[in-house]
Amino acid sequence: MKKIKQGLEWINENTGKLFAWSTSLMVWIICIDVIMRYVVNQSFIWIIELEIYFFAISFLFASGYAFKHDKHVRVDLFYARWSKKGKSRVNLIGGILFLIPWCIVSIIVCWKYFMTSFKMGESSAQPGGLPALYVLKFCIVLGFVLLLFQALASVIESIGILRGENMDDTEDTNAQTTQKVDGTWEL
Repeated sequence: MKKIKQGLEWINENTGKLFAWSTSLMVWIICIDVIMRYVVNQSFIWIIELEIYFFAISFLFASGYAFKHDKHVRVDLFYARWSKKGKSRVNLIGGILFLIPWCIVSIIVCWKYFMTSFKMGESSAQPGGLPALYVLKFCIVLGFVLLLFQALASVIESIGILRGENMDDTEDTNAQTTQKVDGTWEL
């Protein structure tokens, strides 16, 4: 189970790092658009749509990465103070009852949305816009697949923690016990 979790997290980690560059590309495209608009007094629809594409890609493909690193939105009035096992119970229940079903439903619905667009060869409704709008719609599907992968990894990790297994990526073969100032013990 630990190998499956690590494999799923590896996919999200590398995808997140790779597509972090899409944000930089988006900023450069926006700068080019602004310069063209105010210096040359001309703008192109395809550049504006490219900005939208890069924003969507950076947001969608970073969802699993953000969830992996616990950088997503969480209302944690109580969660922050709970033990690791308490947090694992909440993550397990939330993952199984809400996140995984939501991802599956979203993948199915977005796949149909993508296929409809693909079959009709949908492109931008704007003259001079980008062709192949279905590519962006397929990115929605991939974004939910990546989030599903991380949800599965989170559920596996929660099960492992509740079973008392070490689910960290690093091996603790040379771990030493030290006492902290507040009297708790740490490995």
